Amino acid sequence: MKPEIVSLGEPLIEFNAMNEAPLSAVKQFNRGYGGDTSNFIIAVSRLGGKAGYLTRLGDDEFAESFLKLYTKEGVDTRHIVKDSTAYTGMYFIARMDQKHYFTYLRQNSAAGRMTPDFLPADYIRQARLLHISGISQCISTSACDTVFSAIAIAKEANVKISYDPNLRLKLWPIHRAKAIIHQTISMADIVLPSIEDAQALNGKKSAEEIVQLYLDLGPEVVALKLGAEGSLLATREKTEDGLRLHVRKFEPFKVNSKDMTGAGDTFDGAFVVGYLAGWPLDRCMRFANAAAALTTTELGAVSPIPRVKAVEDLMAQQPI
Repeated sequence: MKPEIVSLGEPLIEFNAMNEAPLSAVKQFNRGYGGDTSNFIIAVSRLGGKAGYLTRLGDDEFAESFLKLYTKEGVDTRHIVKDSTAYTGMYFIARMDQKHYFTYLRQNSAAGRMTPDFLPADYIRQARLLHISGISQCISTSACDTVFSAIAIAKEANVKISYDPNLRLKLWPIHRAKAIIHQTISMADIVLPSIEDAQALNGKKSAEEIVQLYLDLGPEVVALKLGAEGSLLATREKTEDGLRLHVRKFEPFKVNSKDMTGAGDTFDGAFVVGYLAGWPLDRCMRFANAAAALTTTELGAVSPIPRVKAVEDLMAQQPI
């Protein structure tokens, strides 16, 4: 298989509490899979895209579990590397008062040890799109360098770049996050931020101000995720007077939401699948909104990621 969409990042084993309680009081966990770019690439594959993943895993049972998952999901694993001196990262989710609390064990994980010489340049060059995230840039300095090296390879080969800033202020200070994220946005073609992350980074509250700022940095498309409020698409249109900002709001789909984990990653995967298929951007947004909504209907990041028929059925049921 020749993947059209390649993602680079950090997979994490997920332990999701089966009952609402502080982590110390939880007796049972539902084991699953997480990591934003890993969720993304599985969403791509389930939604009809040809997907490949680049990462490092520990030489452990969790790594074997991921490799089996990716193989089952049709994700190309040829360039996933095992590191016998490191471990596969993990996180725990506690639920209390309808909120989620995350605890991570990822310092010095195998993915955090990625370096630019790990990258298969020809593999990136043959893709149509490279997807990266801010989390991959903040887990270690070497991982950040690896992301920028992958971008350089992709841009040299005219491979499209999609980027989700996915801000995690527990992993890096705001000034470093802002500098690196804004630099990366300037190099991307498609930017897929959440409004909460953008507000924290830029101090701007208005969605219109945020998409204006990000388009001014250089990407062609900004798809701003508004959570329960849906999403906002921003592009520039040619007019007789030059380029004009064009913003469109897309309403959310109504579902019985239980867990928001991974919804944004599924949105990203759905959007780029539609984008590479040549769909109108409006259809890409509705497809992404519907896929993300369905992901919230069950616990965990990966198990609820839908397939094409479920997404299309929801879009037909709610023709908004």
